[in-house]
Amino acid sequence: MMALPNLFRLIYRNFRVNTDPGSLVILIGLPALYLVFFGFGFSSFAGGGTGNASYLAFLTPGIMAFQVVMAGTVGGSILWSDRRWGMLAQLLLGPFTRLEYLLGIMLTSVILGLFGAIIMLLVALGLLGSVPVTLTGFLIILGVLTVGSLLFGSIMLIIAALVKSSNAYNSIQVLIIFVVNFASTVFYPFSPKLPTLIQALFDVNPLTYVADIVRSSYFGTLGSVDLSYFIVLASSTLVLLYLATRTYMRSDVSMD
Repeated sequence: MMALPNLFRLIYRNFRVNTDPGSLVILIGLPALYLVFFGFGFSSFAGGGTGNASYLAFLTPGIMAFQVVMAGTVGGSILWSDRRWGMLAQLLLGPFTRLEYLLGIMLTSVILGLFGAIIMLLVALGLLGSVPVTLTGFLIILGVLTVGSLLFGSIMLIIAALVKSSNAYNSIQVLIIFVVNFASTVFYPFSPKLPTLIQALFDVNPLTYVADIVRSSYFGTLGSVDLSYFIVLASSTLVLLYLATRTYMRSDVSMD
């Protein structure tokens, strides 16, 4: 039976490892800069696809959704670093099991994703003076972000379990962040005028589904389309979580 104190200890350890000032600048500071500079810089000529709402208001839920990607990279980085430096082998020699370690990483990703999104909402509140999201909408957002954090955490865990080269891991991670970020509805709405290839990237990008549902919840415009998006998102998350678990369980605890 899983010992909850062990799980809490692992989560605490993960936060201690990944909450240094440099990491916080990347996890929180970078999305906040997107919100400030893109929000004000593009608002002069972008309508944002939300009627009378400013582009900054349109961008806010998108940046909140982007936090699931940032949170997922943390989970993958924890596993890769622990395998690279032998920490995973040492942890498993103690009172921790492989399953506890995996759950510790996944829950760390979820907590970071939710925390980052709340910070982005507070930043937007300071910039805009008010936000339209209701309590119900906010709770739905938290649920969607939880699923999104698990999805991207699973993707990053698969990569961290398979890749041994530092340069290869960092390059793959940066490429994924760049593609899923800009080939989604985080910064702009989907348009049929986009090139076919980019439209295809939008369609298969899970961040598009996260951003669309979060934006609808934020503005109180949830509909049947959002429900279908969530079904696709949840189904994809279950598949990727299963694959991540199997890949991690079969991986070596050390790269030596």
